[in-house]
Amino acid sequence: MSRTLMKDGRPRSVFSVVTVALLVVLWTIPTLGLLVTSFRTRDDAASSGWWTAVLNPFGAGWTTENYRKVFEGSDIGTGLLNSIVVAIPATILPIMFAAFAAYAFTFMEFRGKDVIFIMIVGLLVVPIQVAFQPMLDILGPEGLGISGQYIAVWLLHTGFGMPLALYTLRNYMATLPVSVVESAKVDGCSHYQTFWKLVAPMAVPAMAAFATLQFLWVWNDLLIAKLFLSADNTTVIVQVQQLLGTQGQGKELLTAAAFISMVVPMIVFFSLQRFFVRGLTSGAVKG
Repeated sequence: MSRTLMKDGRPRSVFSVVTVALLVVLWTIPTLGLLVTSFRTRDDAASSGWWTAVLNPFGAGWTTENYRKVFEGSDIGTGLLNSIVVAIPATILPIMFAAFAAYAFTFMEFRGKDVIFIMIVGLLVVPIQVAFQPMLDILGPEGLGISGQYIAVWLLHTGFGMPLALYTLRNYMATLPVSVVESAKVDGCSHYQTFWKLVAPMAVPAMAAFATLQFLWVWNDLLIAKLFLSADNTTVIVQVQQLLGTQGQGKELLTAAAFISMVVPMIVFFSLQRFFVRGLTSGAVKG
């Protein structure tokens, strides 16, 4: 009987288990194809599908030449380091600002609170592409003159990530017991003390959930990195895109470079996955 129940005591749904298993298979197949193709030559990849190498592994022409050419032909190590330098601050900054704002919108009373919150969250529907030209003017030589530097992409990713971060953290904090915050207020704690000692530790799952989304988004971003970084500090995703020539030359290197660029996001995701669903679903029933 225990095998048919989940940890929280609810009965296990066979339909859900089968559906999730199918989704996992469908999601894994492209990654497996990418991995297999990265170890095949250009001619083999063009003449037959990657599954033929899986079905006949001893008859396939495996090679590590693609990975060797990626490391020798491009400075992908520097690109990985640049991506880390871009992604970590661009993940921490919006969470930090959004956490303070979410606390204010949840536990503090001030005029126009709901209107301001709706306006900020409403920015989610604005495509980031429409902001590129104004941002190029503001951050470029005729403005602040920081275009091409790390700080430019930090500011952009922080601004674009704030609406979702605020919405996620505010909805999560709304599920926290108000009595705890009121008790802290009675004991003489300031808002600063209440936030750091009570609310922030309880909101760690939501912060980790958004950190996962934000890190993956920043790491895989191409447009912002291509427009607002110089050739000296470009990210690994831009380097992967530049491997493909205008006539299709170098496409055999894309699979190897793409798989290399996936390593760090996979480590981050699997490290924080236990917080991911918990942080997103806890704030989904109250807001």
